[in-house]
Amino acid sequence: MDPDGTLQIMYRVNGEHDLTETNLDHLEGYRGSKPVRIGNDASNQTQLDIYGALMDAVYLYNKHAAPISYDLWIDLRRMVNWVCRNWKNEDSGIWEFRGTQKHFTYSKLMCWVAIDRAIKLSDQLSYPAEREKWLSVRDEIYESVMENGYNEERGAFVEYYGADSLDASLLVMSLVFFVSPTDRRMVGTLDAILKSPREGGLVSGSLAYRYNVDGSPDSFSSEEGTFNICSFWLVDAMTREGVTNSERLEEARLIFEQMLGYANHVGLYSEETGLTGEALGNFPQAFTHLALISAAYNLDRALNKQKRSE
Repeated sequence: MDPDGTLQIMYRVNGEHDLTETNLDHLEGYRGSKPVRIGNDASNQTQLDIYGALMDAVYLYNKHAAPISYDLWIDLRRMVNWVCRNWKNEDSGIWEFRGTQKHFTYSKLMCWVAIDRAIKLSDQLSYPAEREKWLSVRDEIYESVMENGYNEERGAFVEYYGADSLDASLLVMSLVFFVSPTDRRMVGTLDAILKSPREGGLVSGSLAYRYNVDGSPDSFSSEEGTFNICSFWLVDAMTREGVTNSERLEEARLIFEQMLGYANHVGLYSEETGLTGEALGNFPQAFTHLALISAAYNLDRALNKQKRSE
């Protein structure tokens, strides 16, 4: 972390964070998946969502493992104040879009998470904080997302402010307790995402694409595979609504069972699943398995609760 609270988010295995990107044009890549690169240009990007991911992890560690130290809190406090100053900026988003920055709804959401968890930590541990400022900024972000990140005509939260395209990362909204899983906006977002890509949705069978390629500011083709983390986010979001909607819960169970069939022979997943069910992208992908664990845990708990009530 830099002195002003900025996170350095990418490192080489030796700890360096100079990741100058170079194309290896003489290599074809796996199944012709050019370009082959070393380094990563994302090391020069601003990704505001990482602050929420970090603070949520610290919050859960403090809750379920051990209380955090005051020395760590000093760094976290500086970081949260940086978020308060910079959340209104455009960024490259969770999907690391190249050559463009926008007000991505997911990035704003995770800035809200960062400040919300910091407030909760400060209250629980009685550590000093700029509490009034944090409360004010947290609420300002919330209202900004509701006003600018939700498209009334589409009936769904959208990829970035002013867009009408969807983004599967917004399934996380109910998972991080930003909005109730039964709120009409969240239900509408789920309904929109569950439609096929041909209908403007993101789901093909049990598999979820990360966004509408045709409406997103990326450089990839429509042949991109589905993202396994998004498919498990989908199960998790459907499960949470399914607590009060048995049909949705049954849909979540079926999608989860179908997703289990895309693991390899030892139960591992890649980053993406291709059009014919092949594993694509990073393998094994840690984020995919974290989403799998969360979806499995919450689905099992919801199904058991349903059985007890029958």
